Amino acid sequence: KEDRKKLYPQCGKLHPYGLEMLGRFDDYEQVKTVADIFNEYKTIFEGVGMGTDKTLEDKFFEHEVKLNVDSFLQQFHFGVFYSLLKLKEQELRNIVWIAECVSQRHRAKIESYINIMEE
Repeated sequence: KEDRKKLYPQCGKLHPYGLEMLGRFDDYEQVKTVADIFNEYKTIFEGVGMGTDKTLEDKFFEHEVKLNVDSFLQQFHFGVFYSLLKLKEQELRNIVWIAECVSQRHRAKIESYINIMEE
């Protein structure tokens, strides 16, 4: 557990108390209780595995897409180039997901991709 604590960053919204708590926990439910303390992460853990097809990884990808799309709302910074590359990576993941669904004949799950262009 000490080695894991050394890998955590020394900045961010969880530093220092949230990272200290995460370093002590091993179980998913315990990690979720830490995330409930921080509102930004609480929304990511809500609804995961409760009758939905969304996994925790999908929720993190959705959050990342939202942050990358929001970066285009600000002016005069180079972060838009990084965001464009990350959105292209997500677009490629979506294409692979759709191709896999078609090849495995799971047409009902095709719509489960991470939507980049919100209406």
